Amino acid sequence: MAKTGDRARTTAAPALSSLDFALDRGSPVPLYHQLAQQLEAAIAHGVLAPGNLLGNEVDLSVRLGLSRPTVRQAIQSLVDKGLLVRRRGVGTQVVHSQVRRPLELSSLYDDLETAGQGPTTEVVRNEIVPATCDVAAALGVPEGGEVTVLDRLRRTHGRPVALLRNYLPVPLLDLDSARLESTGLYRVMRSAGITLHSARQTVGARAATAREASRLDEEEGAALLTIQRTAYDDTGRPVEYGTHIYRASLYTFDFQLLVRP
Repeated sequence: MAKTGDRARTTAAPALSSLDFALDRGSPVPLYHQLAQQLEAAIAHGVLAPGNLLGNEVDLSVRLGLSRPTVRQAIQSLVDKGLLVRRRGVGTQVVHSQVRRPLELSSLYDDLETAGQGPTTEVVRNEIVPATCDVAAALGVPEGGEVTVLDRLRRTHGRPVALLRNYLPVPLLDLDSARLESTGLYRVMRSAGITLHSARQTVGARAATAREASRLDEEEGAALLTIQRTAYDDTGRPVEYGTHIYRASLYTFDFQLLVRP
């Protein structure tokens, strides 16, 4: 059995062979929670990828020097979160990592990159179109006036996570599709000298259409998170209006709530 602060290194399971678990037996944090947190971090950062096998509870308890109930409790907590699944005759398997994003004015690409989620982008559409009533109102341009519409499919570790549609005033900047497939929209805007200052955002939910489900690798009718956002620069000018959909099975927002004095 490992002593306080010892590191238990797994060697038998390929999915765990590169992981070093630091389990502090003198900590007030329960061992099952320590193990669950470290497994969750490995999944979130792609060290444990979807489809990787962890082995069964008996094997894991032996490899980690922990009791079987402790390992079972750690695994169950991640099963409950939808990160792991138990398969009869196979063992415990990684399902996916869920993107957790702070609710603030930031680029999805930058947030995913910072979290080690390996974001990639496919530009599906990049063209000039007449502004609809909603788009015109959001961007402060005449209805029917020209705006740039940008549709992108965002993936993490090769899995589709979000369909992003953004509208921008045509004179704002030149949007190069090749560049947008290698970085985020807000990064392109910042490099063009646009200072993002604030935004108005609405979060909602709905069922996926057949077309959306096909693009996002979901079932038709699956739950989607929806985001509508209008971003403003430091002069108060609207510079971007976005309508985005995210796979609810892979994507959540983190809120910090404060008590009003």
